Amino acid sequence: MKRIAVLTSGGDAPGMNAAIRAVVRTAVEKGWEVFGIYRGYEGLVSGNLKSLGLRDVSGIIQLGGTLLGSARSLEFKTDEGQQKALKFLEQHGIEGLVVIGGNGSQTGAYALSQRRFPVVGIASTIDNDLYGSEITLGVDTALNIALEAIDRLKVTASSHHRAILVEVMGRDCGYLALMTGIAGGAETIILPEMETDPERVAKELREAYQRGKSHALIVVAEGAYYNAQRLSEYFKEHQELGFELRITTLGHVQRGGNPTAFDRLLGTRFGAAATDCLERTDHGVLIGFAKGKVAITPLGDVALKKKPLDLSLWKVSQVLAK
Repeated sequence: MKRIAVLTSGGDAPGMNAAIRAVVRTAVEKGWEVFGIYRGYEGLVSGNLKSLGLRDVSGIIQLGGTLLGSARSLEFKTDEGQQKALKFLEQHGIEGLVVIGGNGSQTGAYALSQRRFPVVGIASTIDNDLYGSEITLGVDTALNIALEAIDRLKVTASSHHRAILVEVMGRDCGYLALMTGIAGGAETIILPEMETDPERVAKELREAYQRGKSHALIVVAEGAYYNAQRLSEYFKEHQELGFELRITTLGHVQRGGNPTAFDRLLGTRFGAAATDCLERTDHGVLIGFAKGKVAITPLGDVALKKKPLDLSLWKVSQVLAK
């Protein structure tokens, strides 16, 4: 193998740049040429490619976002789009591809692998919903950003005797909400994976008020049916909480900022492992993290299996909230 390419796809995640840097530098050490594909699969289909050397990835390990950019690509989902991408790779002599991203990105990587092109995926999504990795690139940073915001909100909530409803990211997976809620001492955590009775939530808040708590905290994942908007509307129409309610939606702020030390190290380990896999022709796999070390999972499993959320932790959170 002499030439490889790397792309980032889907939602950006802190630590992607650390992974790009590691892919480039370990590949150069092996005597390979490395090319960056800009704007994800859209760039792969349209031919947006640039050579990457050692100096091109200097000073990026501490930066959030992705040097290569990202974009959704409807064309790549088609048979014609994938054929176009493969033709582009062939024309430029690219012999292997590293795909950094989450579920949709690794489904795309699996599609290329099924067409017998050497692909290695790197698990990267703040939702932490990717099969094959206990924790994915960007999760630690996103969790710490959300937790810092909650700690700040609790200060003003206590000062004004308020309940704070905080919505965090998580369209289909409640991992961020669950972990943020536990670490932030939330009275209630609302997840997409579980049905929510708004009356139960109101009851918990009233009981917290009656126990003399100075504030209350509700953490809700954006993908839950009773998200921040629906829950606040229900409370206005049906319930008295005791507390005055305020709402904060953290949104994309969780994906920004500099990656934590953990995500910088994880991205570095993932990037180095990806080029090692390509070197020994162990492709069609995802680089993830399990049992304290780098783990390798077939892309077919990643694309077809769903990673469950440990709901036993939600039960623990209910006990701790009392």
